[in-house]
Amino acid sequence: MSVVTIQLGQCGNQVGQELFDIICNDAEQSQRKTYSTSCSARFFRPTSKGDLVARAVLVDMEPKVINQSMNKAVKSGRWRYGEDSHFSQKQGSGNNWANGYCVLGPRHKDAVEELVRQEVERCDALAGFIPVMSVAGGTGSGVGTYVTQCLRDIYPTSFILNHLTWPYGTGEVIVQNYNSVLTLAHLYQLSDAMLVHENDTVHKICSQLLNIKQISFSDINMVIAHQLGGVLQPALTPDSYGVYSRNPLGELVSALACHPEYKLLSVSTVPQMPSSSIAFSTFSWPALLKHLRQMLISNTRMEVERTRSLTQGGFNTSLANLLILRGKDVYSAETGGFEDPAIYTPWLRSEEAFSLWKSPVSFDKYEKFATLVSNSQALLRPLDDMVRKAWNMFASRAYIHQYIKYNISEEDFLDSFTSLEQVISSYGQLQC
Repeated sequence: MSVVTIQLGQCGNQVGQELFDIICNDAEQSQRKTYSTSCSARFFRPTSKGDLVARAVLVDMEPKVINQSMNKAVKSGRWRYGEDSHFSQKQGSGNNWANGYCVLGPRHKDAVEELVRQEVERCDALAGFIPVMSVAGGTGSGVGTYVTQCLRDIYPTSFILNHLTWPYGTGEVIVQNYNSVLTLAHLYQLSDAMLVHENDTVHKICSQLLNIKQISFSDINMVIAHQLGGVLQPALTPDSYGVYSRNPLGELVSALACHPEYKLLSVSTVPQMPSSSIAFSTFSWPALLKHLRQMLISNTRMEVERTRSLTQGGFNTSLANLLILRGKDVYSAETGGFEDPAIYTPWLRSEEAFSLWKSPVSFDKYEKFATLVSNSQALLRPLDDMVRKAWNMFASRAYIHQYIKYNISEEDFLDSFTSLEQVISSYGQLQC
């Protein structure tokens, strides 16, 4: 089954381009035809000339980033975007969620829906959609939320997994917390699950693990895409009987988002190191999985930080976890540590909360590679901080007029705050 990706705004288009590059490169490097074929069919469609075309729709209110993404894809020489798979205008959303959601989204609804329809009709079978977007700006967050709403209305039975990039906590846009709160509150009603990357966390990975001195958004996007590839590439599930998953989004959502109040997913991977160091390193499953388990319970994203806990209670309680092992000797890896009932909320049995997928194919030059997708308290603190900062601005009525002029009322803000405060409360009670 095929997945259609919707790249939205500057961040979504840049991350999406890097993701397709990772996926295509991984498929080409694999020596196993079944794996490569499954990978290509999921994310690409072949042309009559044998070219690989990404199953993607690119949306931005300014053409610059879309043009850059399409040109980079062509220059790779391995894949490209469809010639008529993009939509852009001459004017951006002004970093205003309301402008994107209330004005630009509805104004260009028919054009974007037509591009999506054409891409869906090129799929033999549709597994679902992955809207890729930031929550901070105007197009990614506002138009992205509106497009997700349209997807839910038109394709009510298809799975929607939103990939969200959270902004730096120190601030990229003055109203980023407003935009983030409005985005998350609306997507909680529309999406089956939301897979989140935080810029602050990815920045640390670039600095402390990859030893990058001058970190750019390109470096951030590459790390995000690499971790996403570890989640989305084909794997064997316990019920697949040796056949790579036919319904990747459905199985991921079923494994992790079993309750509508819990939709926030985070990702951790091991190992993480500069590509120049991989050839000189050796990995063992016991060591990798020990580190990954410690990262899970202490809520850290890097091996070097695993002794430090970021959660309010000192222990990161999980609702559900999905462990994906790739590479050599995956069938002999001992994963019992992730079935420990102490990791999970007491009202869900650990055997129901833990899922294990495997692929004997190496990933992106790593002989052994483990990805943990977690529905846990990992995002509780950053979400709480985001809502608190937005509420403080709202209480002083800062910048409210910029949203009211696009027909977002104070009641809309209050509804969004109420919705997310309920989410915060629910995640806080996982330990009860």
